[in-house]
Amino acid sequence: MALDLTDQRSSFSETGLRRIRDVLARHVESGRIPGLVALVSRGRETYVEAVGAMRHDGGAPMRRDTIFRMASTSKPVTMAAAMVLLDECRLRLDDPVEPWLPELADRQVLRRADGPLEDTVPARRPITVRDLLTSTFGLGMDLTALGTPIMDAVFERGVFSQSATGLGAPDEWMCRLGTLPLMHQPGEHWQYQISNDVLGVLVARVTGQSFESFLGERIFGPLGMEDTGFHVPAGKIDRLPTCYTPDPQTGEFTVWDEAVGGQYSAPVAFQSGGGGLVSTVDDYHAYFRMLLNHGTHEGERILSRPAVELMTTNCLTPEQQAARSALARNNVHISFGQGQHGGWGYGMAVRTYRGDYAPIGQFGWDGGTGTTAYADPRNGVVGVLLTQVGLSLPAPAQLIHDFWTTLYQAIDD
Repeated sequence: MALDLTDQRSSFSETGLRRIRDVLARHVESGRIPGLVALVSRGRETYVEAVGAMRHDGGAPMRRDTIFRMASTSKPVTMAAAMVLLDECRLRLDDPVEPWLPELADRQVLRRADGPLEDTVPARRPITVRDLLTSTFGLGMDLTALGTPIMDAVFERGVFSQSATGLGAPDEWMCRLGTLPLMHQPGEHWQYQISNDVLGVLVARVTGQSFESFLGERIFGPLGMEDTGFHVPAGKIDRLPTCYTPDPQTGEFTVWDEAVGGQYSAPVAFQSGGGGLVSTVDDYHAYFRMLLNHGTHEGERILSRPAVELMTTNCLTPEQQAARSALARNNVHISFGQGQHGGWGYGMAVRTYRGDYAPIGQFGWDGGTGTTAYADPRNGVVGVLLTQVGLSLPAPAQLIHDFWTTLYQAIDD
């Protein structure tokens, strides 16, 4: 445990901090979570806890600088690249994306989302930048539609992959995406994941740089996020733990990705904005602290205040939000209760109702490798919890839930 205080007044109670530590340790001692690193900050106070080991059968201990696969917790961070382009008027919210993404011109839309791929009608309008930012461009992951022709085609044509190396080069991926009809009319329906990957390609084509290069230049570098990127260099690979997806029936640990020679041990062809980043608790703390500071970091402006406000405000209509809420509320055997926030901004959830200990206005997101990162403007709090256990079982989601419960009970005003 490390407690870094730079002023005289503590924002967290000693009892609350002990409870955070004890609850995190209890999850590791259960045998279901090999190790974790957690960070909580409020004002100038930062608390970090590293518990457990890099492997389920032992190995090196977790450390504050351990590097984790961020999975979907990548989304709130990679979204910042697009916001830079909006700030600079190199993109506009309602610009059609066709000039940069011709593969998405002249879209056809399924008459029925579960119908045959050939039964389509023309899209009523072009896909816009706003559609990508809000995940409403018409195609995405829909766990309630698994087994339908369009979802089968998304997997078969390699448009969605859980692997960092499974998507291929961006131009090739866009060509495959362009062979598919949309499930819904542009702007009509919220769907997960694919829009964030498209957005990364859009940023690269607009800027003439790789997605990672632009993020490094405009976001990671200025924020000092030295350990964030789309792969782990050889000199840091010992800081990347083994990643597991436990067997849903037996709970037995199954290796999804090793560190040395694994998916993140070398540069990837496709830099996935939807789920490709690796990072640390301190790097993510820097990013979310910048958002709490209305776009500034140590006196340097990273994003404009309106850009941050737009990202972190619910941008979905009630009709668009309905699908996301239904997934979270009605498929808890898949989502394990995650996603019940009431709103969605740009690449992240935004709380619009009080459903648990977190107040209205909290923003951030979770990842399928057992990661979570949120900021809370009302309390001035940032929380980051990183593990290496996939959400094939409830244990990581239960850990995430308990982390946020203990974080909020530790606030001492």
